[in-house]
Amino acid sequence: MKLMLMLLALVCLFGCEKSSWKIVELESPAGPDSGEPFLAAAYDEVWLSWLEKTTTGHALKFARWKGDWSKPNVIVSGIPFFVNWADFPSILPLSENRVVAHWLQKKGESAYAYHVMLSISEDQEKTWSQPVAAHTDLSANEHGFASLVDDGKGNPLIVWLDGRNFKAEHDPSSEMALMSTRIVPDQFRKEFTLDSRVCDCCQTAAVRTRDGVFVAYRDRSEKEIRDISYVRHRSGSWTEPKTLHSDGWQIDGCPVNGPAVESEGDTVVVAWYTGADDKGRVRVAFSQNGGESFQKPVNVDDGNPSGRVDVVLLEDASAVVSWLENQGDKGAIIRVRQVFSDGRAGKALTVADTTKARSSGFPRMVRSGKDLFIAWTYTSDPTTIRIARIKR
Repeated sequence: MKLMLMLLALVCLFGCEKSSWKIVELESPAGPDSGEPFLAAAYDEVWLSWLEKTTTGHALKFARWKGDWSKPNVIVSGIPFFVNWADFPSILPLSENRVVAHWLQKKGESAYAYHVMLSISEDQEKTWSQPVAAHTDLSANEHGFASLVDDGKGNPLIVWLDGRNFKAEHDPSSEMALMSTRIVPDQFRKEFTLDSRVCDCCQTAAVRTRDGVFVAYRDRSEKEIRDISYVRHRSGSWTEPKTLHSDGWQIDGCPVNGPAVESEGDTVVVAWYTGADDKGRVRVAFSQNGGESFQKPVNVDDGNPSGRVDVVLLEDASAVVSWLENQGDKGAIIRVRQVFSDGRAGKALTVADTTKARSSGFPRMVRSGKDLFIAWTYTSDPTTIRIARIKR
């Protein structure tokens, strides 16, 4: 499918009168046969990680943006990666010198037996530590859909979906748990079960708040209601799970459509997809008290979304949400829209054409300064990673 990136010279992205925005396609540092992009922003830089095919399998690579992309570097290669359109590696700057990355590594012969692996660089990504599993359970079961966040002391806190209690593949009585641990050098790693029954393969999302950590995920009730729930880490302990909003989406299988979260101080914003009442919706809800409670959600889609959301906060505490909007036989488009905590929503903008195919993955978005960066997998042959900068 031909990419139609909208290069607009002076476009007011959200219909506002004072701010003019333009979309610029950046040259991607990723090579051919690349996919599963992830973005992080800190210290006036943007980090991009991705998986790229090699002659012997795959390599997890990264590059840094500070006015231009650095030369791509390899975090790890030559291992049996678990490569999946929905469960992708990530990278997280913990300080100007310290960075942590995670990826998925096959374990055993089962198709969905894999582990969450971690490696840390202490010297501005020149070298990486010996990889370790994030979890103590090393059984040949699914462990994935991980999210990394700073624990507040420069150490990685990780949450993931853990299948150690799975009885058998496709057994309806098997349950996936949401678990967490902190990776602190020379300290015993204690694991916490945050929720013992969650949706099997939806992404998790975690951010720091002013006084702790906030985690959002897709839950799973005994009646197969799969709405978004959240937990918080405050004063050294985790809260009990709480439903963010009662959409009432009852579905017998996993929709593979997790939430996205962003925070700044006491402001937390969550974006998610729901198919309740057989009607797809992309919703956004704000919290002004660190995630303790949320305001009424706002629908932001155009009426026919497929989800795959992301969200960032702007300087004025409004949010920008990205999602995939279906276009019938024409495929899908990547859309963004500004939303305010009082329920107002700006005009949606199309960033690029894409497809509904799994291979198009989940577009990722971050804010660096006043600009937004969006990366996605373009389903050409071979696949490539595209990057757009929405510049003010």
